[in-house]
Parts: sequence; C-alpha cells; structure tokens
Amino acid sequence: MKEGIHPQYYPEAKVICACGNTWTTGSTVPEIRVDVCSNCHPFYTGEQRIVDTEGQVDRFYKRLEARQRFIEEQEAKEAERISPERPIAELDISKRAVDALAKSKVTNVGQFLKQLSKGDEAVLAIDGFGRKSLADIKKSLRRLGYPLPEEEAEEAAA
Repeated sequence: MKEGIHPQYYPEAKVICACGNTWTTGSTVPEIRVDVCSNCHPFYTGEQRIVDTEGQVDRFYKRLEARQRFIEEQEAKEAERISPERPIAELDISKRAVDALAKSKVTNVGQFLKQLSKGDEAVLAIDGFGRKSLADIKKSLRRLGYPLPEEEAEEAAA
C-alpha cells in the first residue's frame, strides 16, 4: 500500500445519537454525531414520530395553512356576495327604482326580499316602482346568486 495517502483510521470511534445513545465503531473520524439511531428511529420503535431534519414538514404545514386561509377568504367573499345587508344601490337597476325603494325605506337586499316574499303586488305597490324595475332587480338578484322567495316556494313544492 502507498504511504501517506490514506486517512487515519480510528478503531474506537465514538458515535453519539441525538437521543443520548452512544456506541463505538471503526471510522476515519474520531467522533460521529447522528440524528437517529436504532434506539430512536420510528421504524424500530413503532412510535409515530416525524423525523424532519430539512424542515420539509414545517414547509408542508405552512402550505396547508396558506391553503386553509385561501379557502376561508373565498368562503367569506361568497358569503359577502349574497349578504342581505348589501345596499340596493349596488345592484344594476335604474336610479329611479333605487330612489323609489329608498322612499319606502327599502335600502338593502334583505329588506327587498322580505317585501318580495309578500308577493309581486306588494313590491309593485311602492310608488314609482314598476314591472320593468321589478324584472330588472329580480334578474340582478338571480345573477348574484340570491334565492328569490318564489323560487324557494317552487323548490319546496317539488
């Protein structure tokens, strides 16, 4: 064998695990530190423990939390989209219809749907509010996803 090219061999190299277990073996370094050994490895112990030396589990949980936040934001947007507190003025109807409803103290979608549940005639009784305005507001409410009282009654009957 050629002299001076091989590393020094330590026949009694000490191996130290993170769990505290130690043993000796042969190596080219005098001391070896390891994260897991046969005493603490989940495969040998049967224990449900996550061995994460590179932070992969933490990154996964961060992505999972970000996805959950995204889903909650989407649900909040959807709930806000069909909120009964939405002002009538935000709907795509004429200013004249909005003013007529405001005079009769109907300023949000919830109040309008309550009035509409009494029937079309109750809404048409509002001074300055006609059939075209009623058709326009119903179309706008359907497009936004609001359940109209007459459609709920038809679904209940079916």
